[in-house]
Amino acid sequence: MKFTDGNWLIRKEYTLDPAVQAHDFIVDEDRLTAYASTTPIRGRGDMINTTLLTVQFHSPQPGVIGVKLVHFAGTVDHGPHFELMQGAKHSMITETNEYAELKSGNLSVRIGKGDEWSVDFYRDTQRITGSRSKSMAHITENGGQTYMREELDLSVGELVYGLGERFTAFVKNGQAVDIWNKDGGTSSEQAYKNIPFYITNKGYGVFVNDPGAVSFEVASEKVKKVQFSVPGESLEYFIIDGPDPKGVLSKYTSLTGRPALPPAWTFGLWLTTSFTTNYDEATVNSFVDGMAERNLPLHVFHFDCFWMRGFNWTDFKWDEDVFPDPAGMLGRLKEKGLKICVWINSYIAQRSRLFEEGRERGYLVRKANGDVWQWNLWQPGMALVDFTNPDACEWYKGYLRELIDMGVDSFKTDFGERIPTDVVYYDGSDPVKMHNYYTYLYNKVVFEVLEEKLGKNEAALFARSATAGGQQFPVHWGGDCYADYESMAETLRGGLSLGLSGFGFWSHDIGGFENTAPAHVFKRWLAFGLLSSHSRLHGSSSYRVPWAYDEEAVNVTRHFTQLKCRLMPYLYDTAMQATEQGLPSMRAMLLEFPDDPAAEVLDRQYMLGDSLLVAPVFSEEGEASYYLPEGKWTHFLTGQTAEGGKWRKETYDFFSLPLYVRPNSILPIGANDARPDYDFADGVELGIYQLEDHATVTRTVRNRNGKTELSVSVARTGATVLLQAEGAGKAFKISLHGVGEVAEVRGAHWNGQGIIEVPAYSGKVEVSIQLK
Repeated sequence: MKFTDGNWLIRKEYTLDPAVQAHDFIVDEDRLTAYASTTPIRGRGDMINTTLLTVQFHSPQPGVIGVKLVHFAGTVDHGPHFELMQGAKHSMITETNEYAELKSGNLSVRIGKGDEWSVDFYRDTQRITGSRSKSMAHITENGGQTYMREELDLSVGELVYGLGERFTAFVKNGQAVDIWNKDGGTSSEQAYKNIPFYITNKGYGVFVNDPGAVSFEVASEKVKKVQFSVPGESLEYFIIDGPDPKGVLSKYTSLTGRPALPPAWTFGLWLTTSFTTNYDEATVNSFVDGMAERNLPLHVFHFDCFWMRGFNWTDFKWDEDVFPDPAGMLGRLKEKGLKICVWINSYIAQRSRLFEEGRERGYLVRKANGDVWQWNLWQPGMALVDFTNPDACEWYKGYLRELIDMGVDSFKTDFGERIPTDVVYYDGSDPVKMHNYYTYLYNKVVFEVLEEKLGKNEAALFARSATAGGQQFPVHWGGDCYADYESMAETLRGGLSLGLSGFGFWSHDIGGFENTAPAHVFKRWLAFGLLSSHSRLHGSSSYRVPWAYDEEAVNVTRHFTQLKCRLMPYLYDTAMQATEQGLPSMRAMLLEFPDDPAAEVLDRQYMLGDSLLVAPVFSEEGEASYYLPEGKWTHFLTGQTAEGGKWRKETYDFFSLPLYVRPNSILPIGANDARPDYDFADGVELGIYQLEDHATVTRTVRNRNGKTELSVSVARTGATVLLQAEGAGKAFKISLHGVGEVAEVRGAHWNGQGIIEVPAYSGKVEVSIQLK
């Protein structure tokens, strides 16, 4: 939202009361409060008929400083509020003649005591951002609506990322971004997942602690500032110092919640009925059996909307005309080794059996006059479950429990964006702030019942909408994209932005959702989709079985699905990094290479974990243009090496793409190419890539519960490579790539052809490799 008219004037519809001078300070244990006047105070007379802004500084965790700006403190706060994780008290407050300072870890904030208001944030002695005179402000619109505003400085070359799953330009400089969930597809400025958090290439992040309509002007209204504003009488934000982008995400997710660990089976290939297609058990079996007959690994089958009768969504009742024996059908599918997902949402059609129950019991969102809120968009007479009512949550969970008992393993929690604001909630929450926050409650309820019924690390959603904190309930997917290369690219931009907003796991509709892709688009998208954290074949009005495209699509599907299954020891270790450190599985290049300026703008490639570089191909001809950072990289599929520090342009067939292993990496490759949920440590091969002199690298192989089965450290000194491992009775293999020719191996069996076999052992083992 823009309030100024150029650099000097204020737009005529607004009146600003900005902070211009610090009047005094109060220290209360670990909280520093500054009182800022909106006019210069030269004498006692200036204290009459003026405005005083209260600015509170505190620290919930080391390296994180909160700032709360308040105009009128008597305004009733109806909620909702983000659930933030508070740490122990650890900040230190000092005052000098020149400033008051609150310090937390290596981050500090100084508030000047001079004639002009100033707030400066420092990493040690380096200023990273700050707020100047007239930046903090209370604003009144002519109609009476009020806002609170802050402007934070951007330095030369500073770039801004994140703000949720945004499909616009990856670098957000120059954009106006409204944090307001909408069902806008992937081809607009609207977003399903709006997160009031951004991160910059200077290694700090900013989280605006407001679930409502936060408005950002990112170097747009004022080109050297990020402005953010909220309606009302107060504004709170947090400065989070990394001091690098990874550190920022770790601290941000420590504050707002880390992703749960999805079960291993979710990393396999998902196939759906698609949306408006015709299907019954025979159709489903034709898909499932068709995959098996073609030796195509399949792990999850998803039933989209029409598993329920049309006009009855959501009633959690199988359409008996189409599925006369749903429990038996699910049992037969599970006998084929499949997990089952079904589509749901929180919208209740008037014809649903839940409507009358919800209306009578007060479980549906209401209007101010007591009527149930309804409209005809999506479903006739549609109402909305009120998840602020604990009884309504339990009622909704009851229907989900019945489906889980029937054999359902996961729920696709669709929608959650079209949430009205002219309503009344059970707990009195502000309906404007509930618009975005509703999806948090919706997905939390569904995730909780899955954990309750199936156990920890066995719960998984396939969710579309989200707000801050929603990363705790994986997995999320990218919404409705078109079946072309442009949508494929914008989808990737959205996923990378979401990863820089604290979300660890993400998927998308392979081949695009809308329309039907040409075979070449589908095949290129297969490689991208199966080298994402989660992989789903899904569409709108046409089926997504590979043989519907051409025979080569079948082979491409098999090739990349088998590849992903073999990568599972690596992918699951990457998944644990998301749950333990808040790092996304699919990482923007700047996360892994924050000191490489070329990495700052890359949005058509990514790191899958810390060691694999993926550059999807966005053309029928197979032309790929991508950048390799410094070092000697190894193409995973061909074994060829390439020197980094420059751009490369090559042509690939449908069975390949730029897929490079980072130098100084240990890449664990599993022994199973048919399933994602096997014993990852049993027979795992540890590929050691381009290990440089004096380098030391580590890698962990987990089991399906995320526990360590094998921990490996490799160090090189000259011609000697020393490997130390600790585990629990599992044999593994070692292969060297670009390290040098082997002369001798001690502590393991060397077959003379590049493979070193370490026998099953318990405890610690040491292998010494002497190079020629």
